[in-house]
Amino acid sequence: MALTVTGFSGSAQAETKDIVDTAVSANSFGTLVTAVKAAGLVETLKGDGPFTVFAPTDEAFAKLPKGTVETLLKPENKELLTSILTYHVVAGEVKAADVVKLTGAATVNGQHVDVSTADGVMIDGANVVMTDILCSNGVIHVIDAVILPEDKSIVGVAQEAEVFKTLIAAASAAGLAGVLDQEGPFTVFAPTDEAFAKLPEGTVENLLKPENKNQLAAILKYHVVAGKVYAADALKAKHAKTLEGNAVTISINEGAAQVNNANLIKTDIDASNGVIHVIDSVLLPPTKQKSHSKSVSQKSCQSATHVTTSTPQWHSRQANTRSRRLMRRSY
Repeated sequence: MALTVTGFSGSAQAETKDIVDTAVSANSFGTLVTAVKAAGLVETLKGDGPFTVFAPTDEAFAKLPKGTVETLLKPENKELLTSILTYHVVAGEVKAADVVKLTGAATVNGQHVDVSTADGVMIDGANVVMTDILCSNGVIHVIDAVILPEDKSIVGVAQEAEVFKTLIAAASAAGLAGVLDQEGPFTVFAPTDEAFAKLPEGTVENLLKPENKNQLAAILKYHVVAGKVYAADALKAKHAKTLEGNAVTISINEGAAQVNNANLIKTDIDASNGVIHVIDSVLLPPTKQKSHSKSVSQKSCQSATHVTTSTPQWHSRQANTRSRRLMRRSY
């Protein structure tokens, strides 16, 4: 391994201790242990579990901007510290052989971490440098960077992506931007600017008029589901009731995931108050004449261009970018 963690002479000895005691005995997780104590998570991580912990070393914490750790340890920042630490914990015991089969995992924080095996095993851009440190109530995998949960709201994440300008303008015109910025959690099926461009000419401009506010709000609410629903769970459910009142259908068609007839081109984009799934067409709620759900018809969009699945703005979930985001906080 690229890193030697002192204090581990073999997993057989380590597994008689719980996660906290194992970390203490390693002599390489002093900052992590201090943070766990400050967040009031010691009792939890000494509990039955089992838990899988992606544990940053002292060197990993030292990579954060100067003063970050000291600020996080202050009592007034306990909630933020807890959010960060629980983002490193997955419920259940997931050993290395299982981790490498995953593309992501739900954390105790509520958000998902990305798992990549393209160039070694990485968790949200942090390298896994030691695996399968067995404990009496779970397993520890050592990582070389602190990973950070998304701290922006749905609106903030959409603004940062820079491909949802029409959606944001519509949400503001409909009086929904404040709700999606502060409340939740919500699941949003988000049409890109190119998706809105598929609508007949003048449609967007007409919907943005004050007299059409209610109609616009109904369309936008048809893209929002209460609660946080990740793609795998949505596909299992097959249907989801929207805030508009009608349900959308989630399915697989010729190997592609769809919401109604709109293609899901990017899924499971975390936000602090929910999750975003990107779609390539605007969804329209059912009319009185048609009881089934529908999206903008392909017939009216023959000349439309499609959004590719490799939207570069979404690559900002890497750990180094999150460290820069943390740096921009008023620490």
